[in-house]
Amino acid sequence: MFSTVTFLIILLLTLLVFAIPKPLKYHYTLGLLVAGTALTTAWSISVLTGTEILKEIPLFTPAAGSRFVLVIDPLSAFFILVINITVLIGFLYARGYLAPYGQRMNALRFSIHYFSYLWLWLSMLMVVMIRDGLPFLIVWEIMALSSFFLVIFDAEERSIMKTGISYLIQMHVGMFFILVAFLLLQNETGKMSFDALGEYFSVHRNLPLFLLFFAGFAIKAGFIPLHTWLPEAHPAAPSHVSGVMSGVMIKMGIYGILRVLIPMQSDLLETGVIILVVSLISGIMGVMMAIVQHDLKRLLAYHSIENIGIIGIGLGLGVIGQALGNPALALLGFSGGILHILNHSLFKSLLFFNAGSVYHATHTRNMEQLGGVMKRMPWTAMLFLTGSLAICGLPPFNGFISEYLIYMGMFNSLSGATLFHSIMIVGSVASLSLIGGLAIFCFTKAFGVVFLGEPRSEAARHAGEVSGSMIIPQLFTVALILLIGLGSPLVVKPVFNIVTRAWNLGGQPMITGAFTSNLSQISIAGGVFVVTLAVLLLYRRYHLSRRNVTAGPTWGCGYTAVTAKQQYTATSFAYNYNHLAKPVLQTRKEIDEIGESEIFPRRRKFVSHSDDLFRKYLIDRPVDLVAGLLKRIAVMQTGQIRHYILYAFVFMLLVLLLAMFNIL
Repeated sequence: MFSTVTFLIILLLTLLVFAIPKPLKYHYTLGLLVAGTALTTAWSISVLTGTEILKEIPLFTPAAGSRFVLVIDPLSAFFILVINITVLIGFLYARGYLAPYGQRMNALRFSIHYFSYLWLWLSMLMVVMIRDGLPFLIVWEIMALSSFFLVIFDAEERSIMKTGISYLIQMHVGMFFILVAFLLLQNETGKMSFDALGEYFSVHRNLPLFLLFFAGFAIKAGFIPLHTWLPEAHPAAPSHVSGVMSGVMIKMGIYGILRVLIPMQSDLLETGVIILVVSLISGIMGVMMAIVQHDLKRLLAYHSIENIGIIGIGLGLGVIGQALGNPALALLGFSGGILHILNHSLFKSLLFFNAGSVYHATHTRNMEQLGGVMKRMPWTAMLFLTGSLAICGLPPFNGFISEYLIYMGMFNSLSGATLFHSIMIVGSVASLSLIGGLAIFCFTKAFGVVFLGEPRSEAARHAGEVSGSMIIPQLFTVALILLIGLGSPLVVKPVFNIVTRAWNLGGQPMITGAFTSNLSQISIAGGVFVVTLAVLLLYRRYHLSRRNVTAGPTWGCGYTAVTAKQQYTATSFAYNYNHLAKPVLQTRKEIDEIGESEIFPRRRKFVSHSDDLFRKYLIDRPVDLVAGLLKRIAVMQTGQIRHYILYAFVFMLLVLLLAMFNIL
């Protein structure tokens, strides 16, 4: 009872954000976040530690209709922790990021922003705790609306408002598929609830209903080709919002897919193959399109699609393992995918926060206008480098652990596999390796072009390190990244327990024990590496402190007048890759060629652009077609009253004629 009342009080207190004086709004919102985080984290830990197998918190029960009851099982508890960590760190970072906006935005704008942030957090919590269909759809809609208001925070720019509206439309398209799936479920079982899926799947073919749910949830998650909102919305939103949206909000789509997968009883092989193929395409295409981006936040947005693909690869392999009766593949696939949800929420939010710090200091996200930022923002550079190494899946960081589980699941399933399954697994291994290699290439470009070399603009030349209020929250994220990388058994064991309980994969102590032991050895090796590196750095500092160190210009290979024109740009770094991938990426270049008679060439501008083919053919062309049709119809809008009266008269005459001939 105490938990219910406390949670309801927090919900009601969010309304007071509009009444709190402007200087206190941030601290009031932070207080609500801390209180709610403490409460829901306590719920989560009680379930994950086994104190309570299943926790139910009834909010209220109307006289008729669905109940608003929060139900927490181990899967929900895991997502609660992921949500709370990312949202709280994001809001701590927001204090410094939003400071410059305080002078040009009034109190109402900040009230709407903080209120929307609170309700994005609360709606995500309720999404993972509500089982009944109608309440689920309500909080799903609240999540879409609150994130929409967060995206359009800086709505003075027309493009941002346009992006926000496009995002909201696509979220409602996804909601339509989920609603249809729930209505079909209710029609067959009389229940509109995730708990009724087992009853439905036991007597009906599983794949059609799963595909309906998958279409709706995949739009939120950002699977290709349903991803077109994601590369537009993330760059438009403030960076702390981008970190939360990419870190946890898109994972609500993954949660929905998992919730539907758990009770499935047939069509498992077909389902697993569909998820695997879509995920492989998402992973490969996501990283391929990320490489050619010039906007730093857009580059990170496409990497969110890539990592959603990696999560999907784990889930697809887990379902295939179920279908083939291979418990090792099922356990490691599901565990790797679920652990990557946490890992991605950490390093991707860290990278978005760093991109926000760079924008805060330089007022640009265009990598072509940056360079040399590391000398001016050393803390931000090291934090971005940490996030880059983690997202590339390199040890001793957390991204390596989840990808290691997925790889081991695939390698261990090859023995005794049929030819078709062997080809499928080997293809998945090759594809995941390709994704990792391209990710390293991409972040080598991003870090090198943004932070190394010479400044390419006055903004980059005069950049300065951001305040401690923006740096310190990111250090908490780095600590968690290293904790998972160096103490992986502490995190992997609970994930194994979640998977075994959700999919009834009990009786696998040898598998879990063997891989926990392997991870312990990996953690020890990673710890030795970190300690060795720290000792070498300390020795270097001690050694140099006893000598006179002189600083001078870097040897320029004979070039003494070093300028930014002599170093790689984002475009030139990826030139060869761009040429090879042109059939897929459709890169366009805009430049005036130098004529033969032009002895002294005039100043020129070179622009390269890569279209998102899915957005171009699935969104832009249909929208342009409808817009063109509406413009043709617009000739009827003459502005003369007699014409509008004529239209009404013709309509009534048409209705009368149809009624006379019994057509209506």
